[in-house]
Amino acid sequence: MRVKIFESIINHKINTITAEELVKYANQFNISVSRGQAIKITEYLRGKNINIFDNTQRAQLVKQIAKAAGPETAREVNNLLIQFTKQ
Repeated sequence: MRVKIFESIINHKINTITAEELVKYANQFNISVSRGQAIKITEYLRGKNINIFDNTQRAQLVKQIAKAAGPETAREVNNLLIQFTKQ
């Protein structure tokens, strides 16, 4: 039960994050994301209800991040998301 709550909180944050928050978190984890890239990524996320704990959905998200911010940023974000999803 506790794990599902944890997953829900993380997924909710991913799905409702603002561009400003995304840039702030990226800076905290030394991931290079510009404001313009953050806007594109958050526009993609808006209304999608993505579950980052589902490998297929996370892979789709990483592909969209690669389109918006480049493959290196997408790789870094994927590594970060994998850290969040390890149990």
